[in-house]
Amino acid sequence: MSDFILKASVRNDLGKGASRRLRRANQQVPAVVYGGEKGAQSISVEKTAFYKAIEDESFFSSVIKLMIEGKEEQVVVRDLQRHPFKPLLTHADFLRVDATHEITMNVPLHVTGEEACVGIKDQGGELHVLANEIAISCLPKDLPDFIEVDIAAVELGTTLHLSDLTLPAGVTSVDLSHGEEHDNAVLSVTKVKVRTEEDEDGEGEGEEDSGAE
Repeated sequence: MSDFILKASVRNDLGKGASRRLRRANQQVPAVVYGGEKGAQSISVEKTAFYKAIEDESFFSSVIKLMIEGKEEQVVVRDLQRHPFKPLLTHADFLRVDATHEITMNVPLHVTGEEACVGIKDQGGELHVLANEIAISCLPKDLPDFIEVDIAAVELGTTLHLSDLTLPAGVTSVDLSHGEEHDNAVLSVTKVKVRTEEDEDGEGEGEEDSGAE
């Protein structure tokens, strides 16, 4: 699990106007931290470290050390609001986590072994990624940055499902906990579809027919 530390201060000047003033100052990002036995608290997060952290994919699946005026809170990101056309964060939501309670998070899938994959290298197939992330449940200490999917031995015509993934100790699939019918596909190696001259001629005829109308 990666280590991320963000510094924040309590925000007493609330409301949309206050948030706009904070963003215009361009030093901090308005946010809220909630959950656990404490009430929701409005904060402002130091911008430079925050923006650097979100460049790392693992930030979104990590427990973050949030230092609010020197007091530590263990949190995860629950929501980020972004400006519609500028590369700016407009607000963030953080959820407090308890070391003794499991949390549910979406973590990315990292596919490895593609160059050595039997179905691709030796059998002429191609990879189709059907899911980029999966929902997992675990204690905060067991939260992984990502789930690795090694496809080196995967053969042509194979589809891997959630049940085929090797999850770290203490980590369970949220979907599989609901039953086998939720054993969703995550990737497949299939035969490359070859476009023939007949396919191309057929498309051309279709375009001519539509033009005739």
